[in-house]
Amino acid sequence: MFATTRLVRSSQTTAFTRTMLRSQTAFGNMMLAPTTRMFSSNPIPTLDQAPSFADVSDVLKVNYTEEFDQGLTDEEKKSMKRIDIYRSNPNDPEDRPKYVTYYVDMKKCGPMFLDALIKIKDEIDPTLSFRRSCREGICGSCSMNIDGRHHLACLCGVPTGNTEKSVISPLMFMFVLKDLVVDMSHFYAQYKQIQPFLQRKTPKEDVNVEYTQSIEDRKLLDGLYECVLCACCQSTCPSYWWHP
Repeated sequence: MFATTRLVRSSQTTAFTRTMLRSQTAFGNMMLAPTTRMFSSNPIPTLDQAPSFADVSDVLKVNYTEEFDQGLTDEEKKSMKRIDIYRSNPNDPEDRPKYVTYYVDMKKCGPMFLDALIKIKDEIDPTLSFRRSCREGICGSCSMNIDGRHHLACLCGVPTGNTEKSVISPLMFMFVLKDLVVDMSHFYAQYKQIQPFLQRKTPKEDVNVEYTQSIEDRKLLDGLYECVLCACCQSTCPSYWWHP
């Protein structure tokens, strides 16, 4: 990750750097001998163990699709939007990762993929699991892979007049807890390690005096604070895949 690069370049041999190097070594071993299914909700040491790639095939190479019985005729399906959603419950040893097909009448649904997911959960299949909160692109909860690209479902619109299949799956290279819900623990732990906050280069002259921020100083932060921590960019980055 970018944090590792910065630490190595500054020649700071820290516990975090050593941990990331161990993770890189472990990655090769996991790719050569992927023997266990690692996507689960079991507690994971956040920095002592990188996300396993042993189960990547579960998300990227699933070729098993089943249709949820909505009691629709073939004629009715032609006017509806088909959405294939990745379904998996790693805590159930009998569960088989798969894509489940749902049909949504977009004339009775909001314009975003999150609206479609909510409609599916509320009216078709209440067992579907996904995260969502603000529906305004602020909380970052509903990040997922939609038609091959990472998006916030609340900001990703369903193509108008398009009844072709859309595919929704979890963020790539993340531990899957259930369906579209991924474990963000490793992501947050790495974020904490880079200390993402303003830090003084010199000690404060008077600790009892508050330093006010000028308009010019505030403008320097533009482009640095807007991240909503959705993990879309990190989990889709090849650099992160090789150095988790």
